[in-house]
Amino acid sequence: MSSHINIVKLSVGTDDVAGLAAWQMTKRAQALDGMPQHVTRMWPKRADEVLNGGSIYWVIKGVILCRQKILRLDEKIGADGIRRCAIVSDPQLVRVAATPKRAFQGWRYFQPSDAPADLTDGAQAEEPLPPELSKALAAIGVR
Repeated sequence: MSSHINIVKLSVGTDDVAGLAAWQMTKRAQALDGMPQHVTRMWPKRADEVLNGGSIYWVIKGVILCRQKILRLDEKIGADGIRRCAIVSDPQLVRVAATPKRAFQGWRYFQPSDAPADLTDGAQAEEPLPPELSKALAAIGVR
């Protein structure tokens, strides 16, 4: 049994999964090899567990809507000389069952047992609901 941990992160300024995908296609949001990256100040202390099959779960407008498999953690030194961590992920955004999540700062570890299930292949292909509607449905137990 592999031991892994996920990360959950707010996608600030994103209106929906398509908006996150569009952002990740910009050069600013990509590592040198073109893979999507999210640069953060803190390096995960549990890096080995994150890299052992973990994903980054994205919160969009108060709802976890998708995830990406974490491929690696790259060191980034900013213009200010400060060491940062680039969380590099698979470009495929996998939609998950809409799950409300309160706002928080930075990123948090996210236990696999707490992670929402991936949508079925058929549901992946469907047009996603607006995040506000997904949040309202999840709040009453409809996913």
